Amino acid sequence: MSNLFDELTAKIKGTNKTIVFPEGLDERILTAAGRLASEGVLTPVLIGSEEGLNQKAQELNVDITGCKVLDPNHYEKFNDMVAAFVERRKGKATEEDAKKILLDENYFGTMLVYMNEADGLVSGAAHSTADTVRPALQIIKTKEGVKKTSGVFIMVREDEKYVFADCAINIAPDSNDLAEIAVESAVTGKLFGVDPRVAMLSFSTKGSAKSEETERVVEGLRIAKEKDPSLVIDGEFQFDAAFVPSVAEKKAPDSEIKGDANVFVFPSLEAGNIGYKIAQRLGGFEAVGPILQGLNKPVNDLSRGCSAEDVYNLALITAAQA
Repeated sequence: MSNLFDELTAKIKGTNKTIVFPEGLDERILTAAGRLASEGVLTPVLIGSEEGLNQKAQELNVDITGCKVLDPNHYEKFNDMVAAFVERRKGKATEEDAKKILLDENYFGTMLVYMNEADGLVSGAAHSTADTVRPALQIIKTKEGVKKTSGVFIMVREDEKYVFADCAINIAPDSNDLAEIAVESAVTGKLFGVDPRVAMLSFSTKGSAKSEETERVVEGLRIAKEKDPSLVIDGEFQFDAAFVPSVAEKKAPDSEIKGDANVFVFPSLEAGNIGYKIAQRLGGFEAVGPILQGLNKPVNDLSRGCSAEDVYNLALITAAQA
């Protein structure tokens, strides 16, 4: 597991990335931020009052002198931020609304990223996924040509690395969504040293069953190839046909995926969520994520049950995405 994060650390060190942590008073966040700063990997930006954060850090015996502290109540560029927010929301928020909304640490932190005052954001230790993702979708928004954000896990076991998508966001993706997820997951895979070979998964292989569900995957494959003709991608596959060479030979002999796929696009959130948890719990894989993809700038969501180590690792991933 450490291999992946050693690679990321080497990649990030010296690039002067800054990552915002809106939940500065959370013990796990402070511990991870202190470590990131003292190791010189990146500059954490903690949101909160300087007095409160210093007091908490003292209690925890954490050194945060290498962190930047910003308090929404005393931020010198707050008026600029209010103006930028009103403009970005295009009539959906007045100046008065903005002044209230931007005192919320997630909105404030997301605006810092939007205004290039920071490179990315990590939140969710004390907030729901919606609280983290909503400001990102309203302010940072998805990249051109991408309609929805999606959530991937990098599945790691010793030297093995796979990308599983979407396991976090889209409940019932249509063909366009599946194509987007496939293209974006290949991009994410490259960030983590995976040379992407993408399999569009289903309960059917190459027409062995026909249904509305399988047709959606077949159409998703067609659109993905159109979006990125250089992509090594095929489907629809049952998991074994995508992953086991001997099964691939029997079920899909003409495919360019020869049982050697490493990026797996699940047909629904249900399948993706179950799939990654089976690999994690039965297969002994470490599930790194969810990593949000498709946004203009990186914002990532922690689980509320996360550890300080999880916070540290997700900050590395966010800096790598930036």
